[in-house]
Amino acid sequence: MSEVTTQHATPNLPAPKASKKSYLNKIGFGFLYLILGVFAIIQIYPLVWLVFFSLKTNQEVFGMSPFALPQDPQWGNFTKAWTSGNIGLYFFNSVWITGLSVILTVILASFVTFALTRMHWKLSGLVLGMFLVAYMIPLHSTIIPLFNMFNNVGLIDNPASIVLSYTAFNLPLTIMILLGFYKTFPREIEEAAVMDGCSIHRIFFQVTLPMTIPVLSTTAIINMIYNWNEFVFVNTFISSDKFKTLTVGINNFVGQYLTDWGAIGATLVISIIPILLAFLFLSDKIVEGMTAGSVKG
Repeated sequence: MSEVTTQHATPNLPAPKASKKSYLNKIGFGFLYLILGVFAIIQIYPLVWLVFFSLKTNQEVFGMSPFALPQDPQWGNFTKAWTSGNIGLYFFNSVWITGLSVILTVILASFVTFALTRMHWKLSGLVLGMFLVAYMIPLHSTIIPLFNMFNNVGLIDNPASIVLSYTAFNLPLTIMILLGFYKTFPREIEEAAVMDGCSIHRIFFQVTLPMTIPVLSTTAIINMIYNWNEFVFVNTFISSDKFKTLTVGINNFVGQYLTDWGAIGATLVISIIPILLAFLFLSDKIVEGMTAGSVKG
């Protein structure tokens, strides 16, 4: 008898389908990316519009749609802003005034925060409260008292008035940011330095200060952005062209009968380049510093 072999065919099972939940998640993520893309375009478009604005003539600014591209790009507006508008000097003033103010603010805030968190003295709570109250004082309410004070000591039309004002108004916020980091900073490192015979000055400069570089970078960037864009103090305390900064120097292109809008746009583009570069290359430092004190180590 011949053997009959039976073959059992394996049924063709349907391919597993994506669950309804994962499908909805994909739709949700796609919708979220769409919303983020729209917001990104809304945020970036004013910068692109400003670049196009800086390349237009006065006739194109008022005779064409604000969304229109420049017919004949006026690259000479940037040359005019840098030379005729004295923007080169204003740019240099903005750099050194901003840099000096940031350095003073970070150093003084580090001193204060170290004294408040590492030293035990009776008035520490009162001093901290005074800094917190100073943070709530509106800037514009201090213009007249500051003007009178600087006028009495001969600091009107002197860059020292600007540096002192920037440092004083940035100290409270800088101290608040540093406090969050210092309170989570492990004291065992400093106690070990004390056991090794380090003085209080060596502990601060050789142990504590280097360990706070991430949060110091964050505060420095925040202060730099504020100082670079500040207008009220410079416009109030400075009258000589040799001490003006970029934010005030734009007024040079505003005349009684004619305003060079293209040159104003070019000046604005020049003024925002350092801020854009700071965000592009130092954005990770901002996030790192802001989250440095959020988790205890």
